[in-house]
Parts: sequence; structure tokens; C-alpha cells
Amino acid sequence: MLKKLRGLKCTQSIPDNLDSQINLLLIRDTFTENSTIGELFLNGERMCDTLENPYINNERNISCIPEGEYKVRLRLARESASRDYLHLLLLDVPNRDWILFHRGNTAKDTSGCILVGLGSQQDFVQNSTLAMDLLMKEIINLGGTNINLIIKNK
Repeated sequence: MLKKLRGLKCTQSIPDNLDSQINLLLIRDTFTENSTIGELFLNGERMCDTLENPYINNERNISCIPEGEYKVRLRLARESASRDYLHLLLLDVPNRDWILFHRGNTAKDTSGCILVGLGSQQDFVQNSTLAMDLLMKEIINLGGTNINLIIKNK
């Protein structure tokens, strides 16, 4: 049986019992007073750039989350009041909740979440909608479940 997911421009299908692990690796490499820029890899392949808030003691709404390992799940548009597209939700982040991977270009577009883009400059990622769509398509093609994220600072 297939589950139907909406959120991209077309309907995607996810096999129910696909147990393969999906590994995301975020390597943060540029740190400014306004943002943290990094690269996101999916099963070893570079997918996109990322932008987060700077690290400010893991404070809600103004800081990126700590380095570490996190479980991740797909979050459907209908589960969100503000995101009308398929995106990712990080689970069990210490002292934080509702940390997402979503669209956006600058730290003003995030309250502690991880933005994706194709290309970056200081405090900015570009082509965020396309990057999010490509990331979701690849994750769905891999089964869409059993997603793990490791975040490391360079």
C-alpha cells in the first residue's frame, strides 16, 4: 500500500514498509553575528546550503540548536498553520520544540529553524523554494521514513 503526500507541485507516494535509513549531515562552516551557514548532505551527497540563527546558548527563537544527532520526520502541510508545503520536523531537541527545515532566505525568516537554499552569501541563502522541493523529492524517493540528522560545526 502507498501513502499519498501532498506538498510538492505533484503528489508523491511513499512505500509503507521501506526500512532504509535516510542520513542527513549538516556541516556548519560560516559563523557571523547574524547567522550560521552550512552545507546539507543526504546519504553522503551534497544537497543544498543551509542558514540558521547564530548560536546563542540554545535560546528559543533566536539561536540555532546544538550540534548533535536528531531524529527527523516528514511534516505535512496540513499539520502546520504556517507552512503550506511538505517540510521536516526535528524530534527531541533539548529544551526546544518545533524546529523545522523550511523555506527562507535570511535569519529574519527563521526562529531557530534550519533554512535550505541553493547558493549562499554572507547571512543569505538563495533559491530556497527549489532547494526545499528537491530535498523533499529525494527524501520521498528514499522512502520518507527513518530519517536521522547529524549536525557538526567545522
